[in-house]
Amino acid sequence: MSVRTKVLGLVDVMMRVPPVMVIDEILKIGMGLPTRLYPEKAPEVKPSESPPESKDPLASIKEFFGLGGDGISQMTSSAAEKAQSALEQTIENASRSAQSNGMLSSGFNSLMDELSHDETLANVLSITTVKFVICLFGFLSAACIFMLWTRHLVMVYMFLTSLGLTFLSYWSNVSALALMERSPSILEDLMSLNTTRLLDSGGVVMSLAPHLMAQWFMGMLFAYIHLGPRFELLQKSMPIIFASPILVAMLPLPPKVVQHLPVVAGFTPIILTKITLMHSAMEASRTVYNGYQYAMNFVSNFGLSALIENEWQRLNVPNVLRVFWTIRIIQGGYALATTESEEPLELMPATQKLLVDGCETLTAVLGMTGVISMICHYIGRGFQWYLLTYDNDEEKSLGTVSAVLFYILALQTGLTSLSPDKRFIRLCRNLCLLMTALLHFLHNIVSPILMSLSAARNPSRKRHVRALSVCAFLVVMPVSLLYYLWSQRSISTWLLAVTAFSVEVIVKVLVSLATYTLFLLDARRQFFWEKLDDYLYYVRAFGNSVEFCFGILLFINGAWILVFESAQNATGGAIRAIMMCIHAYFNIWCEARAGWSVFMKRRSAVHKISSLPEATPAQLQAFDDVCAICYQEMYSAKITRCRHFFHGVCLRKWLYVQDRCPLCHEIMMYTDKAEESAQEAEPAAAAQAEQPLRIYPRDDGNNAGAPRRSPERVPVENPEMATTSSSAAAVIGTEAASTIMDSVAAAAEARSMATVSSSSTQRISASGSSDSSYISASAQPPPPTATSAAAVATAAASNTTHMFRMSQDQQ
Repeated sequence: MSVRTKVLGLVDVMMRVPPVMVIDEILKIGMGLPTRLYPEKAPEVKPSESPPESKDPLASIKEFFGLGGDGISQMTSSAAEKAQSALEQTIENASRSAQSNGMLSSGFNSLMDELSHDETLANVLSITTVKFVICLFGFLSAACIFMLWTRHLVMVYMFLTSLGLTFLSYWSNVSALALMERSPSILEDLMSLNTTRLLDSGGVVMSLAPHLMAQWFMGMLFAYIHLGPRFELLQKSMPIIFASPILVAMLPLPPKVVQHLPVVAGFTPIILTKITLMHSAMEASRTVYNGYQYAMNFVSNFGLSALIENEWQRLNVPNVLRVFWTIRIIQGGYALATTESEEPLELMPATQKLLVDGCETLTAVLGMTGVISMICHYIGRGFQWYLLTYDNDEEKSLGTVSAVLFYILALQTGLTSLSPDKRFIRLCRNLCLLMTALLHFLHNIVSPILMSLSAARNPSRKRHVRALSVCAFLVVMPVSLLYYLWSQRSISTWLLAVTAFSVEVIVKVLVSLATYTLFLLDARRQFFWEKLDDYLYYVRAFGNSVEFCFGILLFINGAWILVFESAQNATGGAIRAIMMCIHAYFNIWCEARAGWSVFMKRRSAVHKISSLPEATPAQLQAFDDVCAICYQEMYSAKITRCRHFFHGVCLRKWLYVQDRCPLCHEIMMYTDKAEESAQEAEPAAAAQAEQPLRIYPRDDGNNAGAPRRSPERVPVENPEMATTSSSAAAVIGTEAASTIMDSVAAAAEARSMATVSSSSTQRISASGSSDSSYISASAQPPPPTATSAAAVATAAASNTTHMFRMSQDQQ
């Protein structure tokens, strides 16, 4: 990004700050509506003293509606007493009639009529209405200006600047004329060349020189930026028009004429500004309408969320809010520093004052949210740099999520409506909750790094030490925080929430460390660790159970706050209720359903695995191959219905997905229907199907010299069967399958055998080699060269080195 782009971006941000400041000032006065002051403690009255005199009963009402100070002093005491007595009498009559005839009686109507003619109430309503309308207009205007495109925003500022220059020129001329009125005639001094008074540093000439120079500069600037009609003569004479009152006042003119010179001088720029306003009114309305059409089209094509995201980036809202809040804090700090006080300014009270004023309105809270978001973002960047990782998505969302969390906490707790003392306490509590949430985000950053380091067997000790040091920080920090809070604070709902979040992050870190340790131990073992999956499941189940229990505790804690502590904050209570519903659905219901689903799948898989036969050591030695799922050596295995060997742990994970074999896609489990059909099969077919499985090990470099023979092979009558090709073996397999078609279960097994054998035969015969990695009905094993070629071809083609052979006695 070039320097020019950065400068233009900063200028655009600075131009959008004044509308935000206008909105903040409007919200500070409550949109002109009457607002209740912070409750103050009642003055203590000693028993010996008499209670203070009672004030006017309508004083609190008048103060509530904004009729204080000058507005009340203008009313005479007699009129106030008459209005009060009439109002009390009317209310008493209406209450009596309401008790006898109901609220919609004639007495209630008479009350409304009398209240409508009451002068006090009329003044209250009129003043409140006017204030609200003005504030609403200013709020909407500032919001529209803030959302303008940069080109239109520049035009608005040019118009406002030209208008401001006009009034500034008027005030400067008035001040200059006041100086000239109290001083000797400048024209006489010029005519008489009285250099003593003309060059006097305290004289009128030296006092008028800044005004004259300022008027000349303002005239030139107005001629350059005004949006009205630009005539060449008018443009050149604009500085003279601005400075004309000072120049003309030097002439001997009557005082009445001199007094109206600033108005005459401001007449020309005011006309130009009015012409600009009339010409720009239609264009402004057209711009607003085009913006509305653009928003509607964008929403219809891409959705509301895409529109908000696009406008958020175009307006650069986070940076605007940060600059606005920084200016607000600087302004407050300057006011504190320039305040005359006998006591010296202390750091902690001044900081507390600035923080309290920094969250006084909703816009101020938004500005503080932007600053906190930036701080959390750089904290994440710092931990990311320390962990030597630069592609973590969790860090990218850290600033956004922390900003949303802080603003929701501010709305829930009613931060802007609290008194300054309570607001500072609530702000500190919200920041404490945000800090615990930040620890959770940091754990989400370091946990994948720990898993990758343990699984990848990374030899870099520096990365291991850094990740473990971050985990130690994530354990020590919440422990220290809990020790301080429980030793200094009494128990409360807020303290329970902080405790739950802190203990939860400690448990999550311990679970991550336990998983990291198990993976490291597994990486240093020479043999396959079948219990690893069980240990990982137990550790993670413990962590998820603790998180689930704390989720329920936080829900109960939030319900208590909603019912008993949020009665005075209706908006915060509504937001808290919505957040509780979201928490109950996502963090309780969805987590419970997902955990129960995992538990049932695991339970079903364990039940299915336990029903499969365990491979004997002799079968494993004869199989002499790796698991087709994990490619690890097998020291224990399960035999599926389709006669395939797998680790029990690997097969259990596969059963989470489906019940079919990973190799042949046959159903692995024995079912009741298959057992019934097997019992109904013919005795000969059943006996033939129940022949024992002959498993031959694969050929490698050590035993490739001599052919392997089955020790249980039955001699055959035809010796030429030993030299049959793979195609003949496939034909024999097909014929063997056709002989047992009457049996359903035996037929399924034979069909799978024939399919595998025929496909293997065609694949290897096309490449010019003889394959023996098929299921054959032949009683003779193939030659060793064919067996070795088949093993290599099968491993290269399907990444599977399972080789099976079935020998059947043929009569």
